[in-house]
Amino acid sequence: MFNVISGIFNIHDLRKKFLYTLGMIILFRLGAHIPVAGIDSAKLANLFGQNNLLGFLDLFSGGALMRFSIFAMGIVPYINASIIMQLLQVVIPQLEELAKEGESGRKQIARITRYLTVVLAAFQAFGMSFWMRGAMLDGYNFVFFLIGTIISLTAGSTLVMWFSELITEHGIGNGASLIIFVGIVARIPAYIAQTVTLIKGGASLIGVVILLISFLIMIMAIVVVQEGQRRIQVQYAKRIVGRKMYGGQSTFIPLRINQGGVIPIIFASSVLLFPATIAQFIPALQPIVGWFSPSGGLYMVFFFLLIFFFTYFYTAITFNPVELADNIKKYGGFIMGIRPGKPTAQYLEYVISRLTLVGALFLSGVAIIPGIVERLTHITSFQGLGSTALLIVVGVAMDLVRQIETHLVTRQYEGLLA
Repeated sequence: MFNVISGIFNIHDLRKKFLYTLGMIILFRLGAHIPVAGIDSAKLANLFGQNNLLGFLDLFSGGALMRFSIFAMGIVPYINASIIMQLLQVVIPQLEELAKEGESGRKQIARITRYLTVVLAAFQAFGMSFWMRGAMLDGYNFVFFLIGTIISLTAGSTLVMWFSELITEHGIGNGASLIIFVGIVARIPAYIAQTVTLIKGGASLIGVVILLISFLIMIMAIVVVQEGQRRIQVQYAKRIVGRKMYGGQSTFIPLRINQGGVIPIIFASSVLLFPATIAQFIPALQPIVGWFSPSGGLYMVFFFLLIFFFTYFYTAITFNPVELADNIKKYGGFIMGIRPGKPTAQYLEYVISRLTLVGALFLSGVAIIPGIVERLTHITSFQGLGSTALLIVVGVAMDLVRQIETHLVTRQYEGLLA
């Protein structure tokens, strides 16, 4: 770990990427403290005290929603737009062809995703404006508040999307995941303060200890599963080209147990939050809020099923066994005991489906454990920092360290070649 930290500041390119990422994060946190005009902070605090869902929504914005700042919607509209685009690529052949066209096709899909993000952000900002009218300053004109809020929140969400893309392109790590990570970490001091308040108010200290131990066990389990992989050995046959002999070596294909990382959790959370958010603004749909609220009875069931679905879905769109089998065959490789070509593709699909089942069960199980522990211990101060937050924080932190180590290894090889 110390070698990784020292390597960041010793290598010029890596230091530049790190400082660039840090600058984007600072801008994001500054924007989270710029409030939308016309809001009464006392009324806003009272509104949050009456709704558990808002505290969960606030987790993804790092406290920006609780302050109702210009970044109140955070990265959620961009994630929802990305989910919709990935689903449409499976349904619409034209989008699927674009995705296969390489860099130019990905740029067009990214452009469509940005436009869709703006539309979703404007729609969500419109609904949020109506819902926030109860927290308006006395005597403030609602029409001005409506127009100003829609413009501010849509612009803020677009700016957060831009920050995430800049981090991905010029910084370290995945921008969207890193912004969510920063938002979650920023809320941890508040959770600790709430826990201390509960203990002073007579809450069970044993319950707090049990909750913290469960978090520690889950972190250890997340690390083990995130690092776990099935290695499929591939043998390359010897071949003679001219007077030289090539091949003959053995390598392996590393298939991770959790192929999707934290993406299924982020997708499932965003999908669950979207209908619940809309229901907040339409009185006729108010009963739905109870179903999709983190404290609702059916929330865990929906969350479990959605994580299971998105784990398989994300693995299906990122892992192509037919293409991998063709590449192995093209370069003269084969899996011991498996014929090249279609049998290899079927074998890889069989292995990845079993691994995905384990990964999906793990993610779904870990996702609902904190809620069960909280209900047993009656300690709700860490309600926002549940399984979703833990999986995202641990997963993003591990991916970030892995990318930094990759940069360090690459730098070492470049130094040897130079």
